[in-house]
Amino acid sequence: MPLAKFDYSLDYKNLNLRDQPELYRTGIGEQGVLLVEPYKSEILPHWKFKTPELAEKSAQKIYALFREYVKEEDFIGADMARKFLQMGYTRSRRYANHKSGKKYDGPVPDDKKGQSGAHGREVLPNTPDEEKARSAEIFYEVWQKAKNNKKYQAMLVAHKDTWKE
Repeated sequence: MPLAKFDYSLDYKNLNLRDQPELYRTGIGEQGVLLVEPYKSEILPHWKFKTPELAEKSAQKIYALFREYVKEEDFIGADMARKFLQMGYTRSRRYANHKSGKKYDGPVPDDKKGQSGAHGREVLPNTPDEEKARSAEIFYEVWQKAKNNKKYQAMLVAHKDTWKE
C-alpha cells in the first residue's frame, strides 16, 4: 500500500479533522504531528522525554489515549497518538546523541527549510546521554506496541481504502 504524503497545504489552524476525516493523510513517519487538531491539543500536553521517569509516564498516558481512540474507532486520533510515541523515540534519540538537540552544523539553507536532511551541512559529533537513551527505549517499546496493534492496523487500511489515500 503506497504512502500518501501529508497535505501541508491545508489550513490546520482552522480545521477539526475529527469532523473532517476525509482530509487526513497519514503521510510518512511523524508528518503533521504538531498540526492536526483537535488531537495535537489533546496529546501534546502529555508528551515529555527529559528523564526516563517522565518518558515512562508520558508514553503510558499517550498509549492510554491511543487505546481510547482505537476503542472509539477514531483512526486519526490513534494515528496521531502513534506519531507522538514515535516522535518521543526520535527526539529522545536525537538528544541522546546530541546534547544540544542539534544534529547538523549551521543553519538550514532558505531553499531547504521544512525539509529533513543535512543539505550539505556537517553532522555534529555525538555527545552520548544515557538518560535520553533510556527515554528513547521507553518510547520505542510503546510505539511498537501501538504501531503493531491489530485493530489499529485494520483501521489504517480502512482509512486508506475509504479516502483513497
